[in-house]
Amino acid sequence: MFFYLLCAIAGLIVPWYYNLQFMLHGDEPFTIRKFIGDGMATPLSSSLTTDFLIGASAAFMWMIVEGIRLKMKRLWLYVIVTFLVAFAFSFPLFLFFRERKLQI
Repeated sequence: MFFYLLCAIAGLIVPWYYNLQFMLHGDEPFTIRKFIGDGMATPLSSSLTTDFLIGASAAFMWMIVEGIRLKMKRLWLYVIVTFLVAFAFSFPLFLFFRERKLQI
């Protein structure tokens, strides 16, 4: 269970290190349009971006269904936190709280 919490902490820190590098040291001012555009700039980045979008869509569906089944509270927060922080943070955090709920 604590492995999920460690992953969530890493998922908070590591992506935001790179997000801040992108925002602070990019050749143009930061905009969401540029952020998304750079995510599709090369075949490799397009592969990673679409991989994330497809995988996260399936994970969101599972998180909502599983969260409702387990009567977890504030499920909507995990989706919002994904886009404000990172999927690498929100999904392990969901798994951590899911495990806690299962142990009750």
